[in-house]
Amino acid sequence: MNLQRIRVLLGKDLVRGPKNVIFIMAVVMPVLISVVITFLFGALAEPEPRLGIVDEGDSRLVGMLEELPSIETAVYGTAGELKEVVRAGHADIGIVLPDGLDEMITTGEPVEIETYIWGESLAQDRAMLGAALVAQIRELAGQEPPVVIDSIVLGEADIPWSDRMLPLIVLITIFIAGMLLPASLIIEEKERKTLQALVVTPTTAGEIFTSKALIGLFLSLFTGVVVLALNQAFSIQPALLIFVLALGGIMAAGLGVLMGIFVKDYTTLFTLWRPVGIFLFLPAFIYMFPQIPEWIATVFPTYYLVEPVMEISLRGGGWSEIATDVLIVVGLNALLLAVVAFAVRNARLYA
Repeated sequence: MNLQRIRVLLGKDLVRGPKNVIFIMAVVMPVLISVVITFLFGALAEPEPRLGIVDEGDSRLVGMLEELPSIETAVYGTAGELKEVVRAGHADIGIVLPDGLDEMITTGEPVEIETYIWGESLAQDRAMLGAALVAQIRELAGQEPPVVIDSIVLGEADIPWSDRMLPLIVLITIFIAGMLLPASLIIEEKERKTLQALVVTPTTAGEIFTSKALIGLFLSLFTGVVVLALNQAFSIQPALLIFVLALGGIMAAGLGVLMGIFVKDYTTLFTLWRPVGIFLFLPAFIYMFPQIPEWIATVFPTYYLVEPVMEISLRGGGWSEIATDVLIVVGLNALLLAVVAFAVRNARLYA
């Protein structure tokens, strides 16, 4: 496989891409859906994550938290006042710092911090505030301190609709760009009979289809980052998020190449997209309605893609929480790529 020829083919598709309606859909639709949803449910208009503090002593942690530009901090007089503030939704999280906290932290003495959580607060706000609190405690102690955070949820616990819709937006972003775009580019080549011209040159079938897959992968990754940023879900562990999005792009691009090989025209492509889309997006619909048992979503391969994204962006999870799901996606991708390689070797480019 010649990388130079792949680069030339990729450049040709990038130049022609903006003329392709699916290319435009892949860029515009996820961003438009994301903006509409965030305006409807208030995610774009939401203030910075709000932290309420009651300091029963004179802790330096208060000043350290107040200096953070990414969160909004307010200090209250009593734990009872703080509870009411959190219960009313005027703070996402409230913490009570016990007397003598700094000395206990620096000496390594076990510390328990009482934390109140507004039940309807955004998951990414909780994750950001929790990460900020742990980071500042670690900086104050100069080591990993033995701190226990005792969390109490106030008010009715509910998942905001902006959080419920995020899995669907992510999957739409990945699979419109990553799957439909390569498929449409291959079908376009078939309809224009340009594949016949390519195969009489030194260019191989593998190089042709690899270039189509790469443009889908790159575009799905780019739009995925943009959509997560618009939803304020890209501030925690961005490298890990990009890695998971890339795995999703590989899955989508592989499926797109298969569709491009076996589908003859645009009409068939869009007809096939409906049942395939339902199959791919079903885990996101299940996520929207928590009363549906989660185990149903685990039957579908895209669950193992969207769950790590949600774990990182909304719950502040790390590699240990997503490792199993990621390894399953890697295994699924390996199987898919083997099928794609077989299909490419046997593709009828003259058809």
